[in-house]
Amino acid sequence: METTKKNKILIIGGTGCIGKFIVRETAKAGHQTFALVREASFSDAVKGKTVKSFKDLGVTILHGDLNDHESLVKAIKQVDVVISTVGRKQLLDQTNIISAIKESGNIKRFLPSEFGTDVDNTNAVEPAKSLVFGAKRKIRRAVEAEGIPYTYVVGNCAAGFYLPSLAQFQPRPTSPPRDKITILGDGNAKVVLNKEEDVAAYMIKTIDDPRTLNKTLYINPLKNILSMNEIVNLWERKIGKSLEKTYMKEEQVLKNIQVSPDVSVSVLLSINHSVFVKGHQTNFIIDPSLGVEASKLYPDVKFTSVDEYLDQFA
Repeated sequence: METTKKNKILIIGGTGCIGKFIVRETAKAGHQTFALVREASFSDAVKGKTVKSFKDLGVTILHGDLNDHESLVKAIKQVDVVISTVGRKQLLDQTNIISAIKESGNIKRFLPSEFGTDVDNTNAVEPAKSLVFGAKRKIRRAVEAEGIPYTYVVGNCAAGFYLPSLAQFQPRPTSPPRDKITILGDGNAKVVLNKEEDVAAYMIKTIDDPRTLNKTLYINPLKNILSMNEIVNLWERKIGKSLEKTYMKEEQVLKNIQVSPDVSVSVLLSINHSVFVKGHQTNFIIDPSLGVEASKLYPDVKFTSVDEYLDQFA
């Protein structure tokens, strides 16, 4: 199914890690694209350049703030679709978006900030359980309670975050290791890793598709469903050498989560435990009444496989 109609789309949080890819893909697809940007972003060296790149693409920049109800309503009244890409610390603030959408009364689809593991099919430990998965789950239930048409996008692991280091952490290198590697658990849990641009491409396909209305879109291309052992094996073949592997037992992973003095670090460690040790991205079957798989729905999207992604580092 190909969608030809162009929409007016508002992205909130567009200068963030995943947001910039979605803004660019939306504009590239020919939709009239709006980005809600805080005043502070214009004076920020990095975000200021990102905003300029948006303008160069023809994106309409709207001044506003997630915590400014009036600016939210004003922005939302100008569009058909709202996409939120806000970061972890602002997840629960999306209730403000929900309130503004209800007041505006003109939105045909809302896509809240998701992009990672499916929060309704995971049982992560703290602090990710409450601060990430729990917060996203609360937003889902609030959207549904208000009767707002939605699509939840489950992009799983961001390739740009995990693959340049092969999921190494503390410190996280900028290129895959060539000598030693630490693998969480036994390395056999299947995970899903998608390039951020591909997540954006699939997401934009959904906004006018009745098959994704009030459902979860799972981005699970078969070539990108691999265990860490398989990913390391791919990398070893590319560089022509074997890595010295250390397998961290689950007990040690859990201990590291508990003793870390940095909440942000603990959150990431607990997400990694959920994904790489427990396999929460792939240990369930998609219920067709609740969700659909993106690569089957949109076979025309040319995604980058994990194998292809690693080529740039070899």
